[in-house]
Amino acid sequence: MKRLLLSCLFIFTLCTVYAQDKQAILKLLADQQQAWNNADVDGFMQGYWKSDSLMFVGKTGPVYGWQTTLDNYKKRYPGKAAMGQLAFKVIKLQLLDPENAFMLGGWHLTRASGDIGGYFTLWFRKIDGGWKIVCDHTSSNS
Repeated sequence: MKRLLLSCLFIFTLCTVYAQDKQAILKLLADQQQAWNNADVDGFMQGYWKSDSLMFVGKTGPVYGWQTTLDNYKKRYPGKAAMGQLAFKVIKLQLLDPENAFMLGGWHLTRASGDIGGYFTLWFRKIDGGWKIVCDHTSSNS
């Protein structure tokens, strides 16, 4: 009976941690969306791992580094009009283990100059107790 109780407690704890991690990742994404919609690229970048090893893959191939990614966002989206209003759609969020998660989703920008969107795959890693995007592969229909 004691084993059964301990097993149940262990499973309950895992489920609770799993749910908390999923909520933390979804909050990170919601915070990014809010920052973007406030034309705050620096705030948007807080969801990314601040490291030279951050990988971003777009239509021109992989680039590395948090600062490079920030610079590219600022170059491509120089102001509120170019940034528009961002909406994310999470298609799948899967925790791979206690330190890694995968997300497949879509993104859409509503802008006066024309809407654009596409899909993304994100690799999240728990770093110093918090979740960060360590690899972003984003496609665009533009």
